[in-house]
Formats: sequence, structure tokens, C-alpha cells
Amino acid sequence: MVPFMLLDPIICRQALLARDARFDGRFFTGVVTTGIYCRPVCPARPPKAQNCRYYPTAAAAQADGLRPCLRCRPETAPGQGAWRGASNTVTRAMSLIDAGALDDGDVDALAGRLGVGERHLRRLFLKHLGAAPISVAQTRRVHIAKQLIHETHLPMAEIALAAGFGSVRRFNETMLALFGRPPTELRRAAARGAPGAHAGITLSLGYRPPYDWDALLGFLALRAIPGVERIEGGVYHRTIEIGGAVGSLSVANEPERNRVRATIRFPDLAALPRIIARVRRIFDLDADPETIGDALANDARLAPLVAARPGLRVPGAWDGFELAVRAILGQQITVTAATKLAGAIAERWGEAFEGDGLTRVFPRPEVLAGAVIGGMPGARAGAIAKLAAAAAADPNLIERAEDIDASIRRLIALPGIGEWTAQYIAMRALREPDAFPAADIGLMRAMDDGGGRPNPRALLARSQSWRPWRAYAALHLWSAPTFKETSHAVAA
Repeated sequence: MVPFMLLDPIICRQALLARDARFDGRFFTGVVTTGIYCRPVCPARPPKAQNCRYYPTAAAAQADGLRPCLRCRPETAPGQGAWRGASNTVTRAMSLIDAGALDDGDVDALAGRLGVGERHLRRLFLKHLGAAPISVAQTRRVHIAKQLIHETHLPMAEIALAAGFGSVRRFNETMLALFGRPPTELRRAAARGAPGAHAGITLSLGYRPPYDWDALLGFLALRAIPGVERIEGGVYHRTIEIGGAVGSLSVANEPERNRVRATIRFPDLAALPRIIARVRRIFDLDADPETIGDALANDARLAPLVAARPGLRVPGAWDGFELAVRAILGQQITVTAATKLAGAIAERWGEAFEGDGLTRVFPRPEVLAGAVIGGMPGARAGAIAKLAAAAAADPNLIERAEDIDASIRRLIALPGIGEWTAQYIAMRALREPDAFPAADIGLMRAMDDGGGRPNPRALLARSQSWRPWRAYAALHLWSAPTFKETSHAVAA
């Protein structure tokens, strides 16, 4: 039995009996008499209290010898956010695992990328997740595979590839050992008529309510790069590129089920886990809105904003390099002007694409590295070219560091990126929940209580009580009814 984080059994029991969606993904219930683990919203009859054990993650339950429930399907639960904010190293490690770090590498290599020892990394995982890194990666593969079994009719060999299993044999053995039956018997009859890969793979990705979908979609719509992104009928569409392969995705909200539906059209199924992780990042699906809202509502200025926009998310980004270019373009100009410039760059240097009303893939770093970009000051165009050259030389250039301060220092060292731009990139691309552009004119104006707006130093001091959720505080201030766009207010 592995050690795991202590959870209050009384609170967990109450959430289980109420089938409270706010706790979905925050813990899992293991039933010792049946050997399964469930989500708090499982429709099955609640087990007796003495037969329950509570786990902070699905990986912890699985490492304890339990198998996923076939009714509530833990693989569709919101992201495992119980550990978020507890350990930056674990957060960074999970991002790398989502990107496939343990598909081809080992824990020692992962620890090396994080700048810690292998034993220390294992201790952190056991403390915060209740399972070792390998167990977490294995649970991730199993969950992706099980979701594909239920929600598509892809052949089992393609599911094994998409989920990150090294071989079909390993896939079959793992699923048989965990569920006591081969993968083919897990497939529901209803899924056999689902679209195949040629029409796109459509998957459910859960979140914790409330979710302010309209605000997030409005934010993305205002910044949608022409040809690369579009929003129509409440659905987000964009082209995507990984490893030279290109495709597209579409994402729609299903609020009655607390989930989004992502349709992914991509030729390389092995990239599916990374695509799913990026979709979760764009739409901030792993946020815990209740915890964030409660913390920010303690501030008198933020309290009415939080009450007016519960479930406000911080919009993420598909790609760090793309967002960094957008952020540089947005320096000292409006959102509309920056979006127009980004569209011109995509039209001139992006790969052509057809489908979903999209026409371009955002250009890769190696393409822009040698580009002579017009329509803007020469220094700004040169900064983009230098940034592109650096990103082409180091694919991991824009990656989360050991803490928020280190992340900002790393970003500021890049061409054309100052403090404001670094904080903005950290918010959206690095998913730093505590990033905060204190020098933003719009934020300073939004904090004017009638006695004059604070200067950056005063705003930074005021923001200390909002930690570690300052990125969400910024979104609330930018979404305030009195907010007015300025050239340095969310122009990217």
C-alpha cells in the first residue's frame, strides 16, 4: 500500500452522498469490498462508510490495487487538481508527463529536467499524489485508452498507439490485468457507431463548475488569429501542429454535463495525449473555481467581481512560441491591431490548410527565424526573428521553471520580452496561476477606487493577499464592467 495525502473522510463522505460536482476530480472513493474506485458523482448506490477509502488522485487508487468504475468512468473526471499549488516541482513534472516525458524516457531523466534527484521526485509524488511517477503515467495511459474504447470505434491497435503503450501486447495485458477482461469487452455497443479517425476523434473533457464559458470564449474570439482560429456558434476552432504534422480541433461546451467536447482531427494518433493536455490548458479545465473564488472574495475590490463572474478562467494557449509572438506584437498597440498583424504573419509564412473554415497553420519558429517582417517597428520585427531563432534551437525554450520568479527571469532573458510581456506569457502559456502584470495600465485603472489609480509598486503590494491566484485576479479586473481597453491592457 502506498502512502497518500490525508483527506477529511467526513467531508468526502458528505460530498459522495450529495454527488457534489464541485468535488469531482478532487478525490476518488475506493470501495474495498468491490475493488473499484469511483468519482464523487458516481450514480451507483453509495457504499457503506466502513467500506470506503479516499484518494487524492486516480493514480493513488490504482496504485493501491483498485480498478476504475465502469459506470462513473474516472477517466472523464476533471483534472487532478488536489496537488496544484502544493508543489511547483510536481506541477512541472505533471506537465512534462502529459507531454509524454515518460513514454520514451525514465524517471531519472524526468528528474534531471526538473533539476531534482530521482528519489526526491518520487517522495514528492508520493506526498502530493499518492503514487510514484511511473504509476501516474500508467494511469494516464489507461484513462486515455479507456476513453477511446468508450467514445470511438478506433481499432484496438490504434488505441494502444494513441494512449502511449509501447505495443498492443502490453496494452492488452495491462487492460486485462486491471479490468479482468480484454479491451474488446470494455467497448460499449453504443460506441460502435461513433465516428472514426477520418471524421475526427471526439472526446469528453470534464471540468468543475461553475465555468464562465462565455467570458473565456469572448477573450479568445477577440484575439483569434485570422485563418488559424475562429469562433462560430459558440464553438472554438483552430489549426494545430506537432512534430511537423498538422490538423485541427474544435471545442464546444456542454454545461449541463460539466464538460467540453473536443473533436480532434490529426494524422498522428501518438500525439493525442499531448493534444488533450493542450486543450485542457487552453480552456483551463483543471481549475478549482470554488477555492479560487473564495480566496479572491476576501478582497473588497474583487469580491463583487467574483460574485458577478463565478467560474472565470484564465485562457491558455496552444503553443508557447505562438503566444510569445502575439505578446510581442501586442506591445503598445490594441488587441485588434495585434490580431491583424498576427493574421498577416500567418498568411505570409504559415503553412496552407483546408478544413473547418481555417486556412493557415501558425508558422513554426524555424520559418520566422529568417523572416523579414513588415508592418511594425524594426526593433519589434527583429525581436520576433531572434525569438524564433532561439525557439528553433531549443524546442523547450518557453517552459515552466522551478517557480514563478524563475519563470519570469527566464522569459525576460528572451529577445523582445520585458516584465509585462513575461507575466502575460506566464499566465497563458506557462499556466502560472500567480503570474501578475502589475505594470498593466488597465489593471491600475480598474483598481482606482475614486482616490486615484495605484502605481505598479502599490498594485504589486496590494496583490500579495491574492496569492497564489493573482492571474485570476487579473482576469476579474480585466473583465470588470468599468474596464476600458488601453494599448498596454491585454493587447496581446
